[in-house]
This record gives sequence, structure tokens and C-alpha cells, in this order.
Amino acid sequence: MTEPIQDRLVSLRRSFHRHPEPAWREFTTTARLVEEIRGIGVDELAVGPDAYDPADRMAVPDADLEPWIERARERGADESLLERMTGGNTGAVAILERGDGPSIGLRVDIDGLFIEESTDPDHDPVDEGFRSEIDGTMHACGHDVHMTWGLAVLESIAESDFAGRLVVFFQPAEETGGGGCPMARSDFASGLDYLLAVHVGLDHPTGEVIAGIEKPLAMCHVDVTIEGTSAHAGKAPNEGANAMHAMGSGIVNAYGIPRHSDGMTRVNVGRAEAGTASNVIAERAHMECEARGETTALMEYTKRRLERTMRSAAKMHGCRADVEVVSESPRADSDPELQALVSEVAGGVAGVDRVVPAADFGASEDATFLMERVQEDGGLATYMIVGTDHPTSHHTPTFDVDERSLQHGVDVLVGTIRELEARHPVPQADAGDATPADDASAEVGE
Repeated sequence: MTEPIQDRLVSLRRSFHRHPEPAWREFTTTARLVEEIRGIGVDELAVGPDAYDPADRMAVPDADLEPWIERARERGADESLLERMTGGNTGAVAILERGDGPSIGLRVDIDGLFIEESTDPDHDPVDEGFRSEIDGTMHACGHDVHMTWGLAVLESIAESDFAGRLVVFFQPAEETGGGGCPMARSDFASGLDYLLAVHVGLDHPTGEVIAGIEKPLAMCHVDVTIEGTSAHAGKAPNEGANAMHAMGSGIVNAYGIPRHSDGMTRVNVGRAEAGTASNVIAERAHMECEARGETTALMEYTKRRLERTMRSAAKMHGCRADVEVVSESPRADSDPELQALVSEVAGGVAGVDRVVPAADFGASEDATFLMERVQEDGGLATYMIVGTDHPTSHHTPTFDVDERSLQHGVDVLVGTIRELEARHPVPQADAGDATPADDASAEVGE
């Protein structure tokens, strides 16, 4: 019989850490999750296209899937599962049906990042022998911890006398903002009374729990391709339409987009490339950009300005710009009723010595799709943070976690689920208490 997950939190987390896979390529990861879920025993398990409509996915890579499928095959992944995940349809949803009671969702993300993990002998994954085995890819944001939490919570609730419905979303493609939307639009997100989402660390130390985030930034990823006309840079530069010049104008002008009086906005061009040689007028340029806003409406304002800026820059130089919104996510704030409940539960968890009811997030997360879906359907949602000491920031080659936080996260999540069961229905605050600034759907003019 398989050793209980609760007894192997560290080894399971380290196993996931050794095999990180980026967005929509989580084939080995999904297969391992399915193996563990089947060992737990659930009432329903949906994988890939059975968990969501593939057409709702965002930021799906056009190529580069086959090497990841082959790697999963070499590692012994179930061939029938790989067939089901054809086209990059990764991830899973596990459901426990335990009679009358609340319907509770738990969302954890599963993808890694394109980061080469440090080989420094002082880096614990190197010293302890669980450094990433996949070159150029790393769990540098703690999703290996999140998956471990999801499985451990599922096991704990399955073995308890819980009455109700528990839906655990093992969501792919968070780092690209591509997986939250299809999960939120799926039938599995329908009728949830409560949704819990969770992250490790985020500059909060071991022993600290944030019961719910506020002010996550709405976000969009935008790809821009500029097509021009090549020419000899010395002999006839006037015959070309310089895509690189257009790109430069677009970048400068993007950073000049006016900030908005209604709240904070962000714009960034994170990657840009153009040209083939020093003596050739560049006929093609490509940029990867993003826009963010304090509300969904402010993000939309910035996105529209960014799109217009890039098209205008291309036109000014006789080129054409193709602008594609690759993925996006809305703002959704945690509900104070759940923040209060999580605070109470976390305060009684061994090893947790500080509970913060709420904190500004300041970044973006596509769990907001699920939060928004549940809230629009009349339920409550919160996105909590379980602190961990990490030697360097998220998304760096030396990121790691304090593994004591593994048990903290399980205990807070299981305790919250059981309290929701006991207190259901949790009274909701008067909707009239919300302020106009909290309304992410408010119109923002230009």
C-alpha cells in the first residue's frame, strides 16, 4: 500500500521539484498527479480536455510539445493519459462527493518556469540532491509546494467524515496566465459555495499566514509582430520599411502611455528582437509585452493604449503591426468573510505565529478567473498566502522554500475546509458596503 501523503510531504514536493514542466507541457506532472489521486481514491477525476474546454485555453504554444511528451513517455507516463493530453491539454480536476454539505473548491497551480536552476553547492536542492533534472526549467515559484498541498488536502478530506463536495483544481499554465480561464468556465466551477486559492512565500516568512489578498493587478500578455520591407542599409535604405525602427518607436511610446487618475497602471516590453544583419534594413520585429491595472477596467484602458501605440508606430514607419492578446486575467479581491474565517483557523495551527487578515498583492494571478466565477455566482472566495523563508525571490535560480511550511499549508487548508463545512452557510457582508473603487467592472474612459 502506498505510504500516506501526509507522511511524505517533503519527498513528494522534492519529486515534483526535480521534474518541472512549463505551461501546457506538464505531461509528466499531470501523470504523477493522476497516479497520486487514484491512490487516494476520489469519486470523479477529469484530466485535460475532460476538465475544461480546450478552446478556452490561452497562451498555448504553437510547437515544442513533442519533446515534453516524449520525456513523459520515457519516464513511464501512462500512454492513455498522454493520448488524452494531446495538444497540450494538461492538468486535472479531482472531486470528492460526500453527501449533503457545502461545495468547496481548492485551486493549486502546477507549471514551472523557463529558468536554469542554480548549481551552487550551497543551494539546498543541489546539496540535498533534488535540483531540477530538466535543463532550463525550474520550479522557481513554489508550484511544487502547491501541488503537494493539493494532494495532501485531498487525502486528508477523503479519509475524514467530511460532508459535502470538494473540488480540487490542479491548474496548468498559471505562469503564462493561460489556465485559469478554462478551469473557471468549466462545469466543475459551477455551484461552488466557496473557493480557496493559495500561494507559498511571496516574501512572507515561515510561520506567517495571510488570510486573503487584496488588489491583485488585472493583467494581459500582448505579443506584437511588425512586418516591414528589407533593403540594403548602405545602397538603398530609403527602399525599406524599417521594422526595427518601428519597434523602437513603439517601445518608447509604450512607456509614455499616460497613467490614469483612477488608479495604478503598468506597461512593460519584456522581450524584443529584430533584424538579421548590420547591413540589412530589418523587415520583421517581434515584442512580448504586458499591461496591468489596479482594476480590470484600468488594465483594459492600458491594453487599448498599448495596442494603438504599437499599430501607430508601425504605420508611421510604413510597416504593419499584428497585435495579439495572448492571455489576460481580471482583478478579484478576497472576501472579508473568508479572510476572517481563515484568520481564525490559522491562528490555531501549530507553527503559525503570525496571522495577517489581509494584504495587498501587487502582482497578478489567473486564479482570479475562478474567484470571479464563484463570486459572480453568489459564493465566497479567498486567495491566501502561507509564508516560507526563501533565500532569494521567486523567479530566480536560487529560489527555494522552508519545508516546514508544507505542514503549515496543509493544516490551514484542511482546517478551513472543515470550518466551512461546520459553519455553512457563512453569512455574507452587505453588498452595499463595497466602495466604487472596489468595482473592477466600472467604466474607465480614455
